[in-house]
Amino acid sequence: MSEQKPTPTEINLHQKSRELEIAFDEGSRFHFSSEFLRVHSPSAEVRGHAPGEETLQVGKENVNIKEIEPVGNYAIKIVFTDGHDSGIFSWDLFYEYGQNQERMWQDYLQKLKDAGHERQLN
Repeated sequence: MSEQKPTPTEINLHQKSRELEIAFDEGSRFHFSSEFLRVHSPSAEVRGHAPGEETLQVGKENVNIKEIEPVGNYAIKIVFTDGHDSGIFSWDLFYEYGQNQERMWQDYLQKLKDAGHERQLN
């Protein structure tokens, strides 16, 4: 018997606070900053085509989500204000990101620090 994967019941874009909020049918609710989603985009531009080809995203502190487009009934495509629009965010990916968000964010901040970049918030 296959395990039922959580699916979104609610997706809310809060442009003023630059957050995407997603509620899942099993009760979880996650808030993702636009910056978090932009720097963790599942696109080849960010992730590369193979392990080790990732590109550290810098200067994305003030990015926002411009538009959300459905992709079938399994994902959304996010269009960011910096023009990036090639990442397809599946429900499974959002759930995984929600479960690991704090660790992923701390890893990203450490990578920025190691590369000598400082976040510039406006």
